[in-house]
Amino acid sequence: MLMNSSCVNVAPHRTLDPHESHSEHSDAYRLLDRRVADGINHGVQIYPSDGVTRRTVTWDGMSAEIVQATRREKLEFRFHAPLHLLAVCDQGMRSEGETFVEGLPRSRLRDVTRKLTLVPAGHEYHEWHEPRVLTRIVYFYFDPARMPSHSEAGVQPAPFAPRLFFEDTALSDTALKLRRLIENAASDSGSYFEALRAVLAHELVRLNAGASGVEVPAKGGLAAWQQRTVTAYIEEHLAEAISLATLARLVGLSPYYFCRAFKQSLGTPPHRYHNSRRIERAKLLLAGPAPSVTDIGLTVGYSETSSFTAAFHKTTGVTPTAYRRTLT
Repeated sequence: MLMNSSCVNVAPHRTLDPHESHSEHSDAYRLLDRRVADGINHGVQIYPSDGVTRRTVTWDGMSAEIVQATRREKLEFRFHAPLHLLAVCDQGMRSEGETFVEGLPRSRLRDVTRKLTLVPAGHEYHEWHEPRVLTRIVYFYFDPARMPSHSEAGVQPAPFAPRLFFEDTALSDTALKLRRLIENAASDSGSYFEALRAVLAHELVRLNAGASGVEVPAKGGLAAWQQRTVTAYIEEHLAEAISLATLARLVGLSPYYFCRAFKQSLGTPPHRYHNSRRIERAKLLLAGPAPSVTDIGLTVGYSETSSFTAAFHKTTGVTPTAYRRTLT
């Protein structure tokens, strides 16, 4: 998908029919150099392959691919290559699923619409989901050797860092403009393609430079996307022990700055927020007739009934059993 810079006689981009398989275009792939071709052969692999259509455009050093699910069944995505991958989930709502990017905690976030994921070259990406709607993802592949220099982007050098389900308006807007252009490609759109793909690459370098160093939270608190990311992760892993370092990595902050920013934004430290969410979940479960207090305690992460009762009483002023009686 990424063209060798020496192939000067090749058109700057090529759009493939979304209903045709890659194997039907083997001639196009012979234009690739061996290193990049190897990366593509081990690029985003989708199972089952006939559960999606794929539409691709290539440039010198970059390519874009629209992946559209054609039926509601379990899909699995895998990637591990010497290319940077930016995944933009244009449409995604899953009933079950999990996403993993090497170097970050796993996520079971269900509504991933308009979420972005950055997988640096050499990192592993694995995702599966049972979709509630027909998934549409735009994948952008970047040759690290052809990325804009940090001086061109006006930022300090920084290695690419993995990011999972983040939000960035500039990247999203440019990516979706490219998606629309791919879907409606015209013979005279080459210069616009080139401009947009250059902007996307520069924005990615700038974003990564800002996230890779020690980032001081704006106005002392978390950005909106950071707050949504960590609170969603806590809800997904309510019954588990979550380290401060894990939450900090999710939003590109050091543990020290993250803890301070979290308290500034939500009014309480992360561990106390986690415990309060456990108790709120327990209240909902206590409103139902079936589970015992012991079972509810286990469900929200307490291994012993006594520790659950003590935590519940400390937060609410009553025991779980007494709270349940007030609801009857």
